[in-house]
Parts: sequence; C-alpha cells; structure tokens
Amino acid sequence: MCGRFGFSIPPRRAWEYFQLADMHGSEIRRNIPPGTDIPVIVLDDDDPSRRVLRFFHWGLVPSWADDPKIGYKLINARGGTAPDKPAFRNAFARRRCLIPADRFYEWEKRPDGTKQPYAITMADHSPFAMAGLWEHWTKQDGEELFSAIILTTEANELVAHVHDRMPVILAPEDYGRWLAPDADPESLRELIRPYPAEGMALVQVSTRVNDPKNQDIGPEQCLLT
Repeated sequence: MCGRFGFSIPPRRAWEYFQLADMHGSEIRRNIPPGTDIPVIVLDDDDPSRRVLRFFHWGLVPSWADDPKIGYKLINARGGTAPDKPAFRNAFARRRCLIPADRFYEWEKRPDGTKQPYAITMADHSPFAMAGLWEHWTKQDGEELFSAIILTTEANELVAHVHDRMPVILAPEDYGRWLAPDADPESLRELIRPYPAEGMALVQVSTRVNDPKNQDIGPEQCLLT
C-alpha cells in the first residue's frame, strides 16, 4: 500500500538524478495525497530516447472508463497481478512510468488505538523512483485526463515493521528497462519485488502528516536502517 508520499527534490537535482530532458513544472511537496497531480517520468512522444517529467492525476482512469471517479479507487495496484488484470493489463504492456519521490508514509497501529506515522526513505536520503502505470482518458467533450497508479509488492523486512506491503521501488539501473517501449512485459515481472531493506530507513514523523494540507513534515527520530 502507498497512500501518501513526498517529492522534495530540488529541480536541478531531479533533472540530473533521473537524467531528464525536460520538466513541465516542478513543485516541492512533502505530503502528497491521492486525487492530486503527482510527478511522473515518461518517455517523450516525439523522441523515446528522452525522459520527461510531467504531472498526472494520482488515481488511474482506464481509457474505457465511463466515469473518472473510478480513479479514487485505483491509487495502487498489486504488481504481481497487474499484468493480468483487465484494468491494468494494457497500461502494463504499453504505458509504464516512474514516479519520483524521496519518501513514502505508512501508519503503525498501536495497542492504544492511535496510529504513529513513519516516513520510509533511502538510507542515504537519495531520491528514488516507484514503478507506475499511466493512462489517457478522454471525455465526450474532448477534455483529456492523464492519470497514474503506483504498483506495490510485499514489504521488505524494514517496512514490515509498519505495513505488509510497499511500493515497487526500482533500482536506477532498471529505469531505462522499465520505461522501454519495446520491453517484453513478461520480462518486467522480475522487477516487481521488494527493494532491499538494508538500503532504506524508517523514520518517525509528526502526526501533522495526517492532514495533507501540512507540508512542513520533517523527521523526528530515525528508528531503523
């Protein structure tokens, strides 16, 4: 599950780290909820050798959908079954994207009924990319909507402290393979796996993260790496 993440990477850092050729806007947001526009990295339609950063709606709306409200239910998809599910099969085969981030959040249920939020980051605080799918939906009046979804997998040993699932985080050397338009979808299944726990950190954060209006979310205490 991934229902909240952050993208507080300075534009120049994002440009260099993800080897971008173009950025259509850039916004530092430490607390991004579903139903809003999120950064995605796709290949340029005119030149597939170029990676470009765009902003798509978080909540996948398949091209065949009658109502875009379906996107509110489609913020995550299980990576292991996405290639076979009707809602995701075509996107998995043809419309894969990277969703850049520097953290995602999970909430631990405590014995007293409260929930403690945590940020999960890279151990060295570097940016990372979650595996995503995107779709292009058109209303009858011609209005277009580009939307995206985050793929998930079983949690690694670190994330399992707070949740049994986590986003599919791709190694930088696999970015090109994931985006490649001629990639065999079957061969990509091996990338749907937990990111190594030793490369990540679990950080306790303020309950201010519970309200997506709050963007001043910082770490309180690093508990595990």
